[in-house]
Amino acid sequence: MAVMAAPENTPVWVNTDRCKACDICVDVCPAGVLAMRPDPTSVLGAMISIVALDDCIGCNECELSCPDFAIYVAEKKEYKFAKLTDASKERAQAIAENNYRLPSGF
Repeated sequence: MAVMAAPENTPVWVNTDRCKACDICVDVCPAGVLAMRPDPTSVLGAMISIVALDDCIGCNECELSCPDFAIYVAEKKEYKFAKLTDASKERAQAIAENNYRLPSGF
């Protein structure tokens, strides 16, 4: 199988055609990079959204936990990832407490 190349200057990306909006990736993201957004065309009424692209720490938890192989993280040699900050941790906690959606104010 070929290795998927990252889009330029993108640490994490999603193939929404494969994503079934299970929100597992949102749950495991320690930096609050991912959240669910309303999507009436999705079976579950929501779809994954990358809400803080520049805060991705490259931990690969989202990619490793995706049951549909729909989310990808760039290789460390291709992208300089952010460090985990208190603000990122707070956003991740707020997203989890808001039913995996990004609350207003973030």
